[in-house]
Amino acid sequence: MSLSISSSLSTVAAAAANSSSTSAAARNSQPTTNNTADTVRLSDSQQVHQLYNDGQTVSQIASSMSMPVQTVNTYLGITAAGG
Repeated sequence: MSLSISSSLSTVAAAAANSSSTSAAARNSQPTTNNTADTVRLSDSQQVHQLYNDGQTVSQIASSMSMPVQTVNTYLGITAAGG
């Protein structure tokens, strides 16, 4: 699972390209955005923390990220209680 953040430039370019007042030649000359430069990739640990802060339970996170509950607990610094 990954999260991404896109710049508003791509939205502006898309709106300009879809404008009926924009000629075909102008649409073809619109600069393209490099979406890879606008993408943030989070590590598994960061994703676990983000999902946990968003209110998901440990078991939900483990299931959605296809990892053992113990791994999620480790990322969150949760230790097993008891003896």
